[in-house]
Amino acid sequence: MKKYDVIIIGAGAAGLTAARHALENGRRTAVFDIGDNPARKVALSGGGRCNFTNAAAAHNRYFGRNQDFVRGAIARICPDDMLQWARERHNLSFVEKSPGQYFCVQGAGAVVDALMADCNDADFYFNASVRDVAKTSDGFLVQAGRIQAQCQSIIIATGGISFPAAGVSDAGYVIAKNFGHKIVPVRPALCAIATKRFSDELAGVSVPVEIRIAGETIRDDMLFTHFGIGGPAAYRATVRDMSGGMEINLAPGMDVAAIMRMAKQNSGRKSAAGVLGAILPARVAKWAAPNAGKNIADYKDCEIDAICDRICRIRLDADEIKLHGMQSAEIVRGGIDTDGVSSKTMESKICPGMFFAGEVLDIAGDLGGFNLHWAWASGAVAGKNA
Repeated sequence: MKKYDVIIIGAGAAGLTAARHALENGRRTAVFDIGDNPARKVALSGGGRCNFTNAAAAHNRYFGRNQDFVRGAIARICPDDMLQWARERHNLSFVEKSPGQYFCVQGAGAVVDALMADCNDADFYFNASVRDVAKTSDGFLVQAGRIQAQCQSIIIATGGISFPAAGVSDAGYVIAKNFGHKIVPVRPALCAIATKRFSDELAGVSVPVEIRIAGETIRDDMLFTHFGIGGPAAYRATVRDMSGGMEINLAPGMDVAAIMRMAKQNSGRKSAAGVLGAILPARVAKWAAPNAGKNIADYKDCEIDAICDRICRIRLDADEIKLHGMQSAEIVRGGIDTDGVSSKTMESKICPGMFFAGEVLDIAGDLGGFNLHWAWASGAVAGKNA
């Protein structure tokens, strides 16, 4: 039976980062993973370009029952720290797709190679599904099929159960629950939304929108689909608390009522859709004002107000929203309850010597590199302390 100082369950972004820091502390380290290769979600991230981190990483871009839980880790490991590691240690370079959002020029595969290069001294066990972890007098006993190993400390970095095509497992939740941790129910996040509010004829149209949800305003692009809405704005909405529904404005920053009333006076023979076509895609304008045979001059003010509401105040109650499933979700919302975990060390408050890192915890980041940064930060803290 092999004996280690630290065993890490999960060879993803958080697990490999934890392994690096454990090795740097001189700890004999092993990594177990259910798949046949490491960092599978990292390799797929950013469309293969790896949205590595985001300069705006702060507690208000993370969501869970305790939003403040992330403060300590992301203060210790900031975006500049990770960029410095990548540039100076592995000669990787980055571009900003949008301000503060960093993608790797060499591609996601180069990031995976860098993570693995830092873990050369660790033992890796792939195709090893760990579901049985027992506490011993001096640590833990880990079993994966016929493989048994002992360790002083264990780090659970199994990730969430979204995007099963990448090879995922609920083992982290099972292990944590067996040791007395509560699991916040998981649901898909960073995914598309099914709703019957919009016409199929809008599918493929993208518009800049404002989405008001849970006391926040999201400003980003939204894509109409055959089943509802997608694109960055919709994805970002799904990581937030959706229990109160949301409101969508398809013409942010525009006074649509004033535009239509002005047209009523000056361009009365135009249709309402024709007027709206100057500020909205044609198909959206026709959906908002479908009566093509009616001149704008013939609209009553209350009818104009109704069209404005159809554009600027689209209310979707919670029961009108259906999230796409785990198959296409980038992450999950929910996981191991952070009340049972130290935010300073990532160590269990229930079982000393057990640590957690990454998406397996009830922490979900916004779209744009925030989730990978949480993996780097929480993995580093766990690895340093294990």
